[in-house]
Amino acid sequence: MATFLLEIGTEELPADFARDALAQLARQVEADLQDDRLHFEAVQAVGTPRRLGVLVHGLADAQEDLTEERKGPPAAQAFVNGEPGPAAIGFARRCGVAPEALEVRDSGRGAFVYATTRRAGSPAAAVLQQRIPAWIWGLQGRRFMRWGSGDSRFSRPLRWLVALLDGQVLPLTLDSCDPPLVSDRLSQGHRLSRRQVSLAHADTYLSSLEAAGVQVDREQRRRGISGLIAQAAQAAGATADLPEGLLQELVDLVEAPQLIEGVIEPQFLALPAEVLSTVMRSHQRYVPLLQSGAAADPLALQAEGILLPRFLCIADGLPEALATIRRGNERVLRARLADARFFVEQDRATPSIDRRERLATVTFAEGLGSLRDRCDRLEWVTDVLLEQLLPGEALSEHCRRAAHLCKHDLVSQMVGEFPELQGVMGAKYLLAEGERREVALAVLEHYLPRGAGDALPASLPGAVVAVAERLELLVSIFARGERPSGSSDPYALRRAGNGLLQIIWQQGWPLDVHSLLARAAQQWASWFPAFGIDPAALATDLGDFLRQRIASLLEEDGVDPDLVQAVAGDSDDLERLLRDPDDARQRAALLRRLRQQGELAAIQAVVQRAARLAEKGELSRAVVAPAGVIEAALFSSVSETAMLRVLQDLEPIVIGKAADRYEQLAGRLKESAATLSAFFDGADSVLVMAEDAAVRRNRLALLAVLRNQAAVLADFSRING
Repeated sequence: MATFLLEIGTEELPADFARDALAQLARQVEADLQDDRLHFEAVQAVGTPRRLGVLVHGLADAQEDLTEERKGPPAAQAFVNGEPGPAAIGFARRCGVAPEALEVRDSGRGAFVYATTRRAGSPAAAVLQQRIPAWIWGLQGRRFMRWGSGDSRFSRPLRWLVALLDGQVLPLTLDSCDPPLVSDRLSQGHRLSRRQVSLAHADTYLSSLEAAGVQVDREQRRRGISGLIAQAAQAAGATADLPEGLLQELVDLVEAPQLIEGVIEPQFLALPAEVLSTVMRSHQRYVPLLQSGAAADPLALQAEGILLPRFLCIADGLPEALATIRRGNERVLRARLADARFFVEQDRATPSIDRRERLATVTFAEGLGSLRDRCDRLEWVTDVLLEQLLPGEALSEHCRRAAHLCKHDLVSQMVGEFPELQGVMGAKYLLAEGERREVALAVLEHYLPRGAGDALPASLPGAVVAVAERLELLVSIFARGERPSGSSDPYALRRAGNGLLQIIWQQGWPLDVHSLLARAAQQWASWFPAFGIDPAALATDLGDFLRQRIASLLEEDGVDPDLVQAVAGDSDDLERLLRDPDDARQRAALLRRLRQQGELAAIQAVVQRAARLAEKGELSRAVVAPAGVIEAALFSSVSETAMLRVLQDLEPIVIGKAADRYEQLAGRLKESAATLSAFFDGADSVLVMAEDAAVRRNRLALLAVLRNQAAVLADFSRING
């Protein structure tokens, strides 16, 4: 078994490309070696900002021999008087075997001629030499470039190429590079040392580069950086503000991680903590330090008491230069924070209400007016929501005020420089002007959730305005005739729909989204006559979109797809689903629990059997009461009477409004499973499709009422098993 090394040396790669390219390279090498019948034990992708590498451990010396069996002409045509004829000889020639090696076998359709061919596997070196160029040029990324006069495209120019099979250099030339790149055993050390590293063997790659000051194993580098930061934070009695995205970026920015601790000048601690953290993380890739035990106040106006006047930095310099690097980083941060302080001071010189008026100068989307127009629509949606939710007068006023002011910071200088601070700066500016805390918090929270896994609004005004903001976006973009398709979703409508539903579910609101959409569609049709909006069609499109979002979120929460379809899979029942989206979540959760406890199958078996037979009847799916549709006088068995009692017991649960009615319904169906089964298979079972039309109709009505009552919980016909 051998070890293969491929190292692609480059100029400094963007961090995101370096990370993605390693994953691509590992996948492609594994797939191609498997296709090539070249056995291996493991593929290890390693790399730094200046190199992409892949190590294949336990690589076979050659491909496995390939044995193929080919079917030829019928034996009757292939042989003449027991000897190979022209057809057999021609087939043998095509297969590269002697006519005498042909075999005759029965194929099930008669006797046919077969040839078995064996092709010796090629040496591993030959296979790798053919594959390497495709592995290099097949890497995908954004903003590729050309260099020199060559035709090659890559994220950054290629500068060296190492291809080793154990200690043997695999000869290879990339002619499309300028100058042409020839494989060798010479790698490069740390970028500041300018030292070439001669690799004697592929197995010594990691240790040879380690000795040259390069930590090429990305996972080892990640653990090292994480440990350095955690250790420094613990020594300072603080918590490192290190999101996973920043950690991953730091890993792909350095070859030899060195920790630097810098100082923040105390004057800048008068700025909000989010401003300092965003400047440090987004612009400088520094790690802020949070004071341990500091109160988590999202509306705090100063960083003092929240952040330590220090930061951590991961550098790629030589150890003897760390003091100089620290001073340089402190100087750069000082200038950045001075700019941020200037932006904040300029913003605070303008009242938030004046900034709101300036929204009229910014276009929201073609045909939909300005951001100020959008705010007016958002306020209208907020009022409609409040009509249903009916909070107290004070809370309603907070909601309306927050909706009025929620977008003012979009024209602030601070948000213009740091868009990720929208909402945060708006809330802090309002609070500094004396606005109520509830209003400022709602302005901050109305952007939540910003993405998958993000926090949801904690306050009721924040939740109301967040739902209004997403509804306004969905209705406006759908009214323009745009829909998400495939991977194209430029307005992030799927994220908006997910957030809207997650907030409704978290709050437990029995919100009638169906009527809300119908009313909004009518209003948008009157506001935008040029769009030619059909209100009914618009409301239906929006409703079906939200149905898809409900199904997607339930599956993400771990609900089996068939159970999701049972509660949210039917467009024909869209009205019921959207009358109370939280109701669908509760039903899906109950079905999931019943399946996990092994209690769903018994209910499912009886209801599905009843539903299939009920299709032969004519009873409406809306009928859930047995009275008036079932005649006890037509009963001829005890099982019919017992089934009627079950339906009568289920009726008050089905039409009731108890908070636990679904649990009651499922429990009663489970308790009645034996009774219902006896109707079909017991000693006193009945023939549903009786010859007497009245009896047959009566028995089908029994089954139809059971189907309709069970459908209040779920469409059992969509459940598998």
